[in-house]
Amino acid sequence: MEMPGEADKHAWRSEILRQRSAQTATEHAEEARLLAKTAGKLAVNGWVCAYVPVRGEPGSRELLDALCVGGSRVLLPVTGPPGPLQWAEYTGPDSLQPARFGLLEPIGELLGAEAVGLAELILVPALAVDLRGVRLGRGAGYYDRTLGAARPGVRLTAVVRDAELVSRLPEEPHDLRMGWALTPRGGLRQLGTVE
Repeated sequence: MEMPGEADKHAWRSEILRQRSAQTATEHAEEARLLAKTAGKLAVNGWVCAYVPVRGEPGSRELLDALCVGGSRVLLPVTGPPGPLQWAEYTGPDSLQPARFGLLEPIGELLGAEAVGLAELILVPALAVDLRGVRLGRGAGYYDRTLGAARPGVRLTAVVRDAELVSRLPEEPHDLRMGWALTPRGGLRQLGTVE
C-alpha cells in the first residue's frame, strides 16, 4: 500500500479513509468475524473498555458480544464536549442508541471519565498504528485526553485492519503510545519493540 510521507497526519487520514471506503461488505464482515474470534480469547474476568465500530472501522458488535461471553464486563465511551470520554456499561445490542458523530453509545448509567481506570484491557479505535505504538486517530483528541487515566500496565490495544499496521507514523508530543495492535489476520501483536 502506498502511504503518505511521515509528517502529514491529514494525508494519512485521507488515504486510510479512502481505502476503508473501498472495502466490500463481504471483506468487512470477514475481518469483523476474525476480530471477534480473537477478542473472545482476550476477554478478562473484569472490565474491558471497547467501542462500537462505525463508518468502516474494523470490527462489529460481535466483538463486544465475544468479550461478554468470555466473562468481561464491557465499558463503552460516551462522547460529550471536548475532554476525557465518559463511560457506560454495554449490556447487549438493545442497550445502544444513536449519538453524535454517527456513533452508537450505551444508554446506561454514566460511570464518569475515571472509569477507564477500571479496565484491564482497552481496545482503542485507530486509523493506523505503527510498530513503535504511535496511533493515528481521527483527530478529535478524545482518546488522547482519556488514556492518561488508565491504570499502569493496562493493555492499550489499537484495533486496525492488517494493512493499517505500518512501520512509521507522524508523532506529536501529546500522543500516548499503544502497547499492542489487534488486526483481523495478524491477531494480537506487541508494539514498541522497534524505534
